[in-house]
Amino acid sequence: MVLSDMYVSGILIGLGSFIITGVFHPVIVKMEYHYGKQSWPWLCIPGILLLVCSLFVTTLLSIACGVLAFSLFWSAIELFKQHTRVIQGRAKKNPQRNYD
Repeated sequence: MVLSDMYVSGILIGLGSFIITGVFHPVIVKMEYHYGKQSWPWLCIPGILLLVCSLFVTTLLSIACGVLAFSLFWSAIELFKQHTRVIQGRAKKNPQRNYD
């Protein structure tokens, strides 16, 4: 079996998911630091748009849009968890913001 005969879509999806996860972790930390937990719509709205977009594109692109959409949804959840970590003192607070 030659490499050109193999289906590499699973590897590409896994690699893409890995990269997306790695990119969003520092983004969430910076978003909470600068804008707080109220910035969650900035993650959910593009996630919804990508989810809808995934319904209208071809197979591999559809999978990539779906993975990115759900990564954005998960990041919105993580934004609230990051806020909790900041309140608990386990993450850096922005001295120019008030925390409730």
